[in-house]
Amino acid sequence: MSTAENGRTPTEAPLQKGAEADPARNILDIIARALPDLRRGSRQLAEFILAHPRFVVDANLADLARQAELSEPTVLRFCTMVGCGGFRDLKIRLAQSLVLGIPTTHAALSFDDTPRSITGKLFDFTATSLERTRNSLDPGAIEQAVDLLAAAARIEFFGFGASGIVALDAQQKFPLFGVPCGASQDSHQQLITASMLRPGDVMFAISNTGTTVSLIEMTRIARERGAKVIVLTGSHSPICQHADVALIAESLDNTDLYTPTISRLSALVVIDILSVSVALRRGDDHARDISDMKKHLAEIRSHAAI
Repeated sequence: MSTAENGRTPTEAPLQKGAEADPARNILDIIARALPDLRRGSRQLAEFILAHPRFVVDANLADLARQAELSEPTVLRFCTMVGCGGFRDLKIRLAQSLVLGIPTTHAALSFDDTPRSITGKLFDFTATSLERTRNSLDPGAIEQAVDLLAAAARIEFFGFGASGIVALDAQQKFPLFGVPCGASQDSHQQLITASMLRPGDVMFAISNTGTTVSLIEMTRIARERGAKVIVLTGSHSPICQHADVALIAESLDNTDLYTPTISRLSALVVIDILSVSVALRRGDDHARDISDMKKHLAEIRSHAAI
């Protein structure tokens, strides 16, 4: 393959110079930021690495060159260009970057993406976002929420749109604990429900933005009625002002090209954490009840399949 085909000359200066040539910098972020200025061969390799960093970590030089459809010298020149001391150093720094998390700069979708690159981006972006959610959650707030839910006489889940889907998922899980639960999607019905709450009840409001005016009003009404209020939101947002417990589940939503599934997945994981925690508090008798219920469900499914 010729120099022209590779898109870079062997003597070209590296992308990092001076203080910027810091081996502690996220190599994926370095590559992603340089991408718009790269020529064809280098850009082709950069896009492959960004879409498949885990493959590159496990690959040898020949494997990467073959999969990226480039020559081995091209790969080696690229390693030097991005500030690595060779292919082995590139793999080490990629492994470090994966531990730190995939940078959002290369995870954004574009109209040039292929199904192959979209697959890599969305899996990496989702994993990184969930890790961010994990790090943003306050363990103390989780404990407080579990205390309230475990003692609740009634639980009402509130949410609109994507958050409403999370509310329905929660409403499916918590009746397993013998507690009446609701999850209305209608704003008028939600107002009626909030107005009828009483001490001992729990309102669980879900809103990634935390700025939905009607939902904030519901939390205020529920609090005035003496109910406890738990909110699950993506940041320290206005909905937190009436909350007894605020669960902050930060995520990395990209709403430019697709529906914000990331925030929904983060919220669903939090609901799982809460439901499992409440279940474990209820002891062996409850575990046996759940086991019996699952057994009956399995029998019903078996009969339905006949």
